[in-house]
Amino acid sequence: MSNTTAIQTNTIASETSAKATTTTTTATTAATADAQPILQLCNVSYSYTRGGKKVVNNLSHDFHAGKVISITGPSGAGKTTVLSLLSGLTSPTGGRILYQGSDLAKSDRYRFRSHDIGVIFQSFNLLPALTVEENIVLSMEASGRTFDRPKHELVVDLLAKVRLPEEYANERILHLSGGEQQRVAIARALSYEPNIILADEPTGNLDMATQDDIMEIFRQLAHREGKCVIIVTHSPAVADQSDEVFELKPLRRSNTRTAQPGWSQRTTTATQQ
Repeated sequence: MSNTTAIQTNTIASETSAKATTTTTTATTAATADAQPILQLCNVSYSYTRGGKKVVNNLSHDFHAGKVISITGPSGAGKTTVLSLLSGLTSPTGGRILYQGSDLAKSDRYRFRSHDIGVIFQSFNLLPALTVEENIVLSMEASGRTFDRPKHELVVDLLAKVRLPEEYANERILHLSGGEQQRVAIARALSYEPNIILADEPTGNLDMATQDDIMEIFRQLAHREGKCVIIVTHSPAVADQSDEVFELKPLRRSNTRTAQPGWSQRTTTATQQ
């Protein structure tokens, strides 16, 4: 075979390989875009008493794995109620909440809360008399999961994930700063490997540098590990570092749907009626 023919053959082979790679990439992107939401609000309403004033009315939204989603809105818009609904602590009085396509109301909600979803509280809710490791191990044991490695090794790995050195395992919670306690709270929420992380104002009491570091941890959990991270926040800086913003509006009669300036390209605004 002549050199010219060989060059032409190699060129055709390279072009074919490039087209195949492009096709695979396109297919993968399309599959990701069409992936089923891991958690869904489907026309969800909630009131504290039967027939009483609605706190949340006809909310719908899809939450996908691999993304950080901030839930924002003014006081009274129902952010805390939505967090309770998504975590399975509260059942909607109207509509449905789906986890991986199944109605939570017809599922084992205790198993959902202890296996599939990890909650990070604004006040941390750590046990101050216990050490960091004891707080994390307690959460592991409460989940009922079985682990294939010693719990101490898992704790050390979790601490590394939230950027705390191994020696912190034996520190008592009382000796930690607010930012360090928040990191431990994240490690505890991750201890039983949930698919979803819910965080209630996780950076509300932190300085800006620590806030940015915590948000970087959340982004890594979503983008590298494929978790769905949902954050309730008042902070525009936190919302700006999220992949999506789900903005709640207070209950009102108007059908106008507006997004807060600066968030328009990735903001879903839920106007409740």
